[in-house]
Amino acid sequence: MFKGWGKEDPPTQKKLAVEVDLPEFVCKMGLMATKQKVKAVGNWTLIAFYYLLRIGEYTVKRNRNETKQTEQFRMMDVAFFKRDEAGNLRLLPPNAPDRDIMSADGSTLRLTNQKNGYKNACVHQQHNGHEEFSPVRALGRVYCHIRKHTSDPKTYLSAYFEEDGVRRDITDDDIRKAVKLAAIALNYPANKGIPVEHVDTHSLRAGGAMALHLSGYSDREIQKMGRWRGETFKEYISEQLSSFTKGMSKNMMQRVNFVNVEGGMMKSFNDFVMAAAA
Repeated sequence: MFKGWGKEDPPTQKKLAVEVDLPEFVCKMGLMATKQKVKAVGNWTLIAFYYLLRIGEYTVKRNRNETKQTEQFRMMDVAFFKRDEAGNLRLLPPNAPDRDIMSADGSTLRLTNQKNGYKNACVHQQHNGHEEFSPVRALGRVYCHIRKHTSDPKTYLSAYFEEDGVRRDITDDDIRKAVKLAAIALNYPANKGIPVEHVDTHSLRAGGAMALHLSGYSDREIQKMGRWRGETFKEYISEQLSSFTKGMSKNMMQRVNFVNVEGGMMKSFNDFVMAAAA
């Protein structure tokens, strides 16, 4: 019965990885906007790509599911680092001036608890040299904005405050709408061969993993950065990439003239006796 149901079950429609141009586009829209919600969505789209974040780690759901293990980032879960004269990263105090936060050389996010059960895991990124599209700068913008309105260290980093001073939070739907609109604006179906319906919040995490792979990072490094316990991340960096199979068919057409020694061992002793008698 279960096998029969399995045959009727349609294949899972995986969300495809996006390139860095998409989070940069959303971030640029946020930098140009006057509404803090648009700014927050832009910053977090970029941060999620570089930090390989799960959607539940940096947004709130309209209907909270208390059975989920993932805990959202709070103000007390972020740390900024700046290099000293010797070039070593030094931790900045939580009350460091905005100018120091916005010129930090690195930032770390601590995960209290997450989907796969990892607790107090930390993920770190360093400034990439771009003053707008750097994950460290985006996280700095979020941090400095929130602390202008509250000193509560347990405030979620998903919070933002509009001109009315009322605290609100970005949701998974906010990020979903932003990445889909960006995919349309960047013409992903024609330029990347990726239908818009296959672009979603998970595309940012998958895109970060793909970017690391194409940059030459090992599977172990990608797995550790994304906090994967298993090897599911490989689904994002193999089947859908033309670069993965570049030159593969050309190499496969080469004739190696190999001998299968294992196949030779499969003949029984009687086969040899009968061949010798003949």
